[in-house]
Amino acid sequence: MDAPLVVCLDVDYRAEGIAVAAGVWFRGWTAEREEAQAVAGFSGVAPYEPGAFYRRELPCLLGVLREGPRADLIVVDGYVTLAPGHAGLGAHLHDALKRKVPVVGVAKTRYHSATDAIEVRRGQSEAPLFVTAVGIDPSMAAAEVLRMHGPYRVPTLLRNVDQLARHGMPDRIEPLNAR
Repeated sequence: MDAPLVVCLDVDYRAEGIAVAAGVWFRGWTAEREEAQAVAGFSGVAPYEPGAFYRRELPCLLGVLREGPRADLIVVDGYVTLAPGHAGLGAHLHDALKRKVPVVGVAKTRYHSATDAIEVRRGQSEAPLFVTAVGIDPSMAAAEVLRMHGPYRVPTLLRNVDQLARHGMPDRIEPLNAR
């Protein structure tokens, strides 16, 4: 059986209302390198709204997913659940994809009410990552995040997608209301 095709997604906010979303696709949790990558730019991005971050980020994630191959599993920079039974970005993405693709959230900072997040300590770091998931057992997702390539707290391919979102230049900027 082939290893699953995983995609890590991230979004960077640039000038007012402009965002750049990035994705890196790779085969299996322990991969060192991506097989594909995509960068997509968007205008008309909603302003930040505490507790409703998904309204800002979700359209960008869906847009970059259309630029690459269909993944078997998605990893987002953030939370799947903000509290037990309270949907976060990852849960909204899972719903938008008709609950067909598991989503794992990997956050670098603690969200006070996300008591179901599993702490994962990687490398020599004392600071944990916080893992939540839907469509896959959260403890299994946490174990896979622990196994991801790289000696540091943040796995190599999660770091790569962060850098791609921050520094990538999309070919065009599409208005979100046109999608």
